Amino acid sequence: MELQFERQRKVRRWWFPALISLLVLAILACVGISVYVGWQLTHKERKPIVETPRDYGMSYKDVVFMSKDGKTKLKGWMIEPKTKAKMTIIFSHGYGGNRYEPNVPFLPLAKRLVDEGYRIIMFDFRASGESEGDMITLGVKEKYDLLGVIAYAKRHFPEPIALYGVSMGAATAILAAGMDQDVKGVIADSPFSDLEAYLRKNMPVWTHLPNVPFTYLILTIIPALADLDLNESSPIKAVRHVAPRPILFIHSKGDSSIPYEESVKMYNVHRDMFELWLTEKAKHVKSFSMYQDEYIKKVLMFLQKIQKGANGE
Repeated sequence: MELQFERQRKVRRWWFPALISLLVLAILACVGISVYVGWQLTHKERKPIVETPRDYGMSYKDVVFMSKDGKTKLKGWMIEPKTKAKMTIIFSHGYGGNRYEPNVPFLPLAKRLVDEGYRIIMFDFRASGESEGDMITLGVKEKYDLLGVIAYAKRHFPEPIALYGVSMGAATAILAAGMDQDVKGVIADSPFSDLEAYLRKNMPVWTHLPNVPFTYLILTIIPALADLDLNESSPIKAVRHVAPRPILFIHSKGDSSIPYEESVKMYNVHRDMFELWLTEKAKHVKSFSMYQDEYIKKVLMFLQKIQKGANGE
C-alpha cells in the first residue's frame, strides 16, 4: 500500500510541473501570436499606386499635405474641374488602401464629380501609399491626417468643403467633421460606428483567429504597445458634433466586413438631419461599382443640398 502511495506521489510531482509548463507555453504562444497578428494588422504592406487621374482624362497636380500632428507628410492629388469649382470634396480611402482606392473605385467616381464641376482632393493616409508614417491606426491618428488636408483646402480655396470616405476613411471623415465645423457635410460609405466595439465583435473576420482568447489579447496588447486609445475612433460619438450638418450614410446589406447596422446606428442618432441609403447584395464598399448611376445621383443630390445650406438658401 505504501509503495502504491509513493508511486502516486511521484506521478503528481511529475504531472503538476508539466501541466504548469504546458499552460505557460500555451499562454506565451497565444500572446506571441496576438502580438504578431496585431503588428500585421497595423503594418500592412503598402499597395502601389498604379493609376492616376490622367488615365481617366483628368488633369491633376501632385500635392504634399501636412497632417495636423505637425510631423507626418502626406502625398496626394488635386483635381480641378474645367469650370469654376462648386465645392471641394476630399476623398478618404479605406484600410490598407491608398488614394486611388481600386475597391470602389475612386478615380471613375472622381471623374463623374469633376465633370459636374467639383474639385477633388485625394491623398494617402499615414503608412499608406506614398505618405510618411509606419502604423495604420484605423482612425485614431488618421483623423489628424484628414484635418491637415482640410486645413490646406481652407487656406487655398474659398468654396465649401465636403468629405467623402469609404470604410475606415468614412469613419475618419465623420471623426474629422466632428472636430472641424467648416466641413459642410459628409458622405460616409460603409463606416464602423465604434472601433473598439466593432473589433471586439468582428476581429475574427480580419484575423481568422478564434474570438477567445485572441480578440481580448490583441485589443489589450496592441493599444498598450502602440500607445493608442481606441476610444478616440468612435464615429457614433462624433456624429453628435457633426449635427446639424448633414451626413449621407451609404451601406450594403450584403456587406460581410462591416455590417450595415453600423451605419443604421449612426443614422438613428439624428434621423431628422442625416440620410441613409441601403443597397442590396453589394460587397464591402462595392455599392458604387454595382449601382453607379443611382450612386452618382444620390451623391449629387446630397452635394447640392450642402451647397444650398452653405449659401444660406
